[in-house]
Amino acid sequence: MTTDSTVAVPVSSNDSVSSERKFLKHIRDNVHGNIFLEPIFLKFVDTEQFQRLRDLKQLGLSHMVYPGAVHSRFEHSLGVYWLAGKAIDIIKKYQGPELGIEKFDVLAVKLAGLLHDVGHGPFSHTFERGFLPLVLNGSTWSHEEMSEKMIDYIVDRHNIDLDPQLLKKAKEMITSSSYHSPPQRENQFLYDIVANGRNGIDVDKFDYIVRDSRACGLGCNFQPERLMETMQVMDDEICYRANDYLTIQKLFATRADLHRTVYTHAKVKAVELMVIDALVKASPYLPIASSIHKPSDFWKLDDSILKTIESSSQQELKESRDLILRIHRRNLYQFCNEFSVPKERLENFKSITPQDIVCSQTNGSNLKEDDVVVSNVKIDLTRGTKNPLERIKFFKDYESNEKFPIRNEQISHLLPAFYEDIIVRVYSKKPELVEAVSKAFENYQLKTFGRNAQVHETPEKKKRLKYSTYPTGFEHVDIY
Repeated sequence: MTTDSTVAVPVSSNDSVSSERKFLKHIRDNVHGNIFLEPIFLKFVDTEQFQRLRDLKQLGLSHMVYPGAVHSRFEHSLGVYWLAGKAIDIIKKYQGPELGIEKFDVLAVKLAGLLHDVGHGPFSHTFERGFLPLVLNGSTWSHEEMSEKMIDYIVDRHNIDLDPQLLKKAKEMITSSSYHSPPQRENQFLYDIVANGRNGIDVDKFDYIVRDSRACGLGCNFQPERLMETMQVMDDEICYRANDYLTIQKLFATRADLHRTVYTHAKVKAVELMVIDALVKASPYLPIASSIHKPSDFWKLDDSILKTIESSSQQELKESRDLILRIHRRNLYQFCNEFSVPKERLENFKSITPQDIVCSQTNGSNLKEDDVVVSNVKIDLTRGTKNPLERIKFFKDYESNEKFPIRNEQISHLLPAFYEDIIVRVYSKKPELVEAVSKAFENYQLKTFGRNAQVHETPEKKKRLKYSTYPTGFEHVDIY
């Protein structure tokens, strides 16, 4: 990604770097083109803790279905750094004197963009949302909080001389989206650039939506440059032109579509569920979960943990090794069927468990809870059942001093009338049990909703899968 030598760079509109142009590091990014890193940020990039992000795939295990989805959090972090810089530069260019934006603010925003994911665990969000709650009794650990700790560790470990107030501000910008009601600070708009807890529009999404779509070979009609060029700060809040509301709707719709077709793809989830089981079984014998307490241990944990398990000769890790081998040989947990929770049930929906399915089996099936896996997938436009545009403020034109929301009835009738889906999927760990699990799943729907909520029955071909003489004991099923 980076060149080994410094390069001369044309005059930049970024005042914070103009005095050090000759020291900039040049990076050629496949999404944003030329990116330039200033020496203050290179001090962080050229550390083993930041370089670790090369070994964390941005999309976790999605590459098992989308082979091109192998880009890393390293390049994503550079992209967010670059977009954060462009966003603050645009605001400063048009409103700098009015808002009192200083070099200190520019550096803090860019540092937050660069380091916002430095505390991420392996396999995207599978580690913190799937694995940790199982082994740490409902853990609420978050990668944002670890990013805070990791920044302090990097600064101490590498003797990086930075203003403590600059670091404090950058860390607050990283964790601001973790709050349901972010605390109000002076120049709050600065805290909404990288991780926006107010309305969900931030440069983190701008980068990953375009980058992930490209890596998976999907089209992306969303253009973040349009929003960044026209945004304006009003009453300490980043607002957008009213005639750009469809572009913003497209941002949230594209994100939801990525969740449905990539991030929560049925076969991707099958792999994730197997990896979670492998990690849970290996956890008592390897320092996986325990590493989250100390940055000095955590930075050594990345996606290679599966290779560590696979290459180990420890007898205690045999079950984990067998699961990883099944993944390699495409002997996955078998996806049986799914349904979308009816709209009228969403508000009080309680996650469905393997026990719910097992208790709905027919006589003679002999299903056990450990035979079944249930995945409850929530997909929304960032605000649950509510329209995200309601929290975004718009303005008429640049001469106007008034900001306003756009109400549902004022939006195109071609846009969705509902903004949340919960999809319940059921998997069988053993191919020969697909028919029994599928039948129990249907019975559960009839008992709960009075009808089958799934679109169609489980295909007969899938029901006929049986234990075989295949090397790992199961018939091969192609997942591509």
